[in-house]
Amino acid sequence: MPTTPATTPATTPAELFRDGVKRLLANDVAGWVDLFAEDGVAEFPFAPEGYPRRIEGRAAIGEYLRGLGAHVEYRAVPDMKIHETAAPETIVVEFRATGRVVATDGPFDMSYVAVVTANDGRFTHYRDYWNPLAIPDSLTEAVSA
Repeated sequence: MPTTPATTPATTPAELFRDGVKRLLANDVAGWVDLFAEDGVAEFPFAPEGYPRRIEGRAAIGEYLRGLGAHVEYRAVPDMKIHETAAPETIVVEFRATGRVVATDGPFDMSYVAVVTANDGRFTHYRDYWNPLAIPDSLTEAVSA
């Protein structure tokens, strides 16, 4: 008897990243976190004082991002360039996310460069070079309130 095929997981790091962007635009932060391997790592080399620079494990990444949707509503990723590398499991992504800061209804507009490694349909290493100097004042005020 034929069976219904399961949903096909993203097969390349680029497809996985695009799937993750769709989840973030749908305010599905938990869905974004689910794309990480159980032992996945997220790094933020330019994180300001008081923010972690390295987070290990899907559970810890989920805890770190738990309140993201309450602070930022992503509405669009108008610019995204995905660069393949010599290592097929690693991509470099240049992208810009826009939206609003929830607490103040102010604009959110941030550019990122991320080095992303994925294996078996999950992020294993996500290094995000976001610019902490570009955090909107309205977001800083909302988070510290």
